[in-house]
Amino acid sequence: MIQAIRQKRRQLTEAINDFLKMEATGGLMLVAATVLAMVLANSGLVGTYTAFLEIPVAVKFGELEIAKPFLLWINDGLMAIFFFLVGLEIKREFRIGELASPAQVALPGIAAIGGVLVPSGIYALINLDSPESMSGWAIPAATDIAFALAVLSLLGNRIPGSLKILLLAIAIFDDLGAILIIAFFYTSKLSLTVLALAIIPIVLLFILNRMGVTKTAPYVVLGVVLWTIVLKSGVHATLAGVITAFAIPLAKAEGAHHTLLEELEHGLHRWVAFGILPLFAFANAGVSFAGMGFDSFTEPVSLGITLGLFAGKQIGIFAMIWLTVQLRLAPMPRDSNWMQIYGVALLCGIGFTMSLFIGSLAFDNRDLMAQLRLGVLAGSIASAVLGYLLLRFTSPAPGHEATKA
Repeated sequence: MIQAIRQKRRQLTEAINDFLKMEATGGLMLVAATVLAMVLANSGLVGTYTAFLEIPVAVKFGELEIAKPFLLWINDGLMAIFFFLVGLEIKREFRIGELASPAQVALPGIAAIGGVLVPSGIYALINLDSPESMSGWAIPAATDIAFALAVLSLLGNRIPGSLKILLLAIAIFDDLGAILIIAFFYTSKLSLTVLALAIIPIVLLFILNRMGVTKTAPYVVLGVVLWTIVLKSGVHATLAGVITAFAIPLAKAEGAHHTLLEELEHGLHRWVAFGILPLFAFANAGVSFAGMGFDSFTEPVSLGITLGLFAGKQIGIFAMIWLTVQLRLAPMPRDSNWMQIYGVALLCGIGFTMSLFIGSLAFDNRDLMAQLRLGVLAGSIASAVLGYLLLRFTSPAPGHEATKA
């Protein structure tokens, strides 16, 4: 029995390490795409960069036509695939993964609540006098799981597996919170008549689930139909990806080694990490530094996002973890100390792609978009650097005695 538990723990550690390696590579590609976007936005090629993002792309099927610039196809279309993957991960973790029991849910779930409320509160306090700016209150509430795990992976075996799981679980709850925020607060010109049509593909998706259908094609077809309806309804189209993901069954096809959900998750992960997210970063991180000075960092939107990510995330998450452990609602992560947990809370301030995405829904003003990008980059970089340094110097190298907190 003990040997079986140890073997399961060893397999879990290996799986996490493989996942972290992929995330580390994806994180480096995100950095490269971001740097390239900023270089182009501040060079003689800025016109080419802008023109590339504004290329008109149209799809027409009979009377139905979807015409958008390339930038919006990335943000509304490709990001729906990203959120489909997020939905798959959330479902797997809650059904058979690290969040399958109430005891496992308590610590990251409560921590994530602090990680949403405190950053949003800081942003709101700084932007109270501007109704237009206030629409960005949720921007610093997000965590970029790829970047955060990429930074953590740089520390290798210094970090216990329990902390890696904690960071992953908090980020999953953050993603779930972002999904709910987008659904309830970021809709435009809502058409209830069109939205009512979405009931049809949703019902059909869950009928397929209940029937145990393990073929991919029917889910893809209905998912595309649902995406089109949701897009036309005014609700953000990425939510169609999440709903479709929740309908994917945790069942194996005959002769398969993995469930359909696990196969789709594994198959999509590389495409998302190495393709979709870097392309999204390239399209949305082009900050022009023309005319910028120190005052740019003190603009309400920039300052609210920077402080929300850097200060709000660490305060909210660490305080809730400390309170949860002190009240004995959940145990402290195994083999960890309080300084390491504080370092993980800092890494949760890396908002980047998720913050940029929510910001793209909140603002359409060019000046506010520039402040958005500056604040996200400043808060995320500060969180990444300080989080890495704190964990690097408070986590012993393998073979050394753990640092006492």
